[in-house]
Amino acid sequence: MNQNGSITLFQYWNRLRDGRPAPKRSEVEPADIKSLLADTFILERDTRGQAVFRLAGTRLCACYGRELKGFSFPSLWREKDQRLVSRLIHGVFEQKSVVLISYEGFSRNGRSNKFELLALPLDGGVENPRCLGVISAVEKPFWLGADPITDALIDSIRVIDPEKELLNNRPAIDVPSLVPYELGAPETISALGRVRRIRHLVVFDGGREE
Repeated sequence: MNQNGSITLFQYWNRLRDGRPAPKRSEVEPADIKSLLADTFILERDTRGQAVFRLAGTRLCACYGRELKGFSFPSLWREKDQRLVSRLIHGVFEQKSVVLISYEGFSRNGRSNKFELLALPLDGGVENPRCLGVISAVEKPFWLGADPITDALIDSIRVIDPEKELLNNRPAIDVPSLVPYELGAPETISALGRVRRIRHLVVFDGGREE
């Protein structure tokens, strides 16, 4: 983690959980993280099993030029990244993993900026999984909030089991570009199993889920 928002929220969440896989939603006090509220969000799972925004901060909504409540979380990304984002957030909901995503956002008028996103699990019970997160702009150009972000492309991801390793000890996994090659040895991403990179795809080993 490089951004103060990510570091501050992770430390707060880690104190709240006190050794548990995740703190309860009712334990999160907005006053304790008031400096972050404009950039924070809460995700829930809708009736279709998809991650959607339950709440989103004012600066975050301004950055995307719309009220995000009720919108699909994976829809913020380019189509080729949406399935991967869905799997990552499923890991937050079900395996109580911690996800860190570095990505580049592209505005309506063709500008771009780097962002860091941290997603943290909350205990809402089996039927009501929740995710607490923050999105931090790496830089704050003059146009951010006036020229909406309409597209995004993942640069790298980290998926962490906080019970087994410290967040700072695991290197980010760069999302490969469109280059015709395949890595020989499979990689392991915590909470998601074994994967292989084939061109621009991240292939997860295992049986079909559909």
